[in-house]
Amino acid sequence: MKTGIQCRGFPLTRAIAAHVKKRLDFLFNGGIKRLRRVDVMLSDLNGPRGGIDKCCLIEVNVDGLRPVIIEDVQSDLYRAIDRAAGRASRTIARRLALDNSRRRAKAQRWLDEQRERDSQAVPMP
Repeated sequence: MKTGIQCRGFPLTRAIAAHVKKRLDFLFNGGIKRLRRVDVMLSDLNGPRGGIDKCCLIEVNVDGLRPVIIEDVQSDLYRAIDRAAGRASRTIARRLALDNSRRRAKAQRWLDEQRERDSQAVPMP
């Protein structure tokens, strides 16, 4: 899995980068073989004024699926990272389960069609 981390409005520290990598590795390195890339954009929406303004946007690219884009805004950057990563992980799991069930249904339809054709075939004498 390739990861990209960018910051807007503040410098990317080693602690922030380590937290992002640790969180993404924990959530996505389990068994998603089709996972291509995870991009994380961190920003401070209000700048030095403070308030609920730390934003974490995560984009996850998986082979065969549309990109998943999750955004979370919190007063604490680490909480925003944790929540966005958790939501992205759950969304990817749901989409993969749906995609797998669609693939199984398509394969089953194909098998049923083949069996139907075989049963209608005229045996050779």
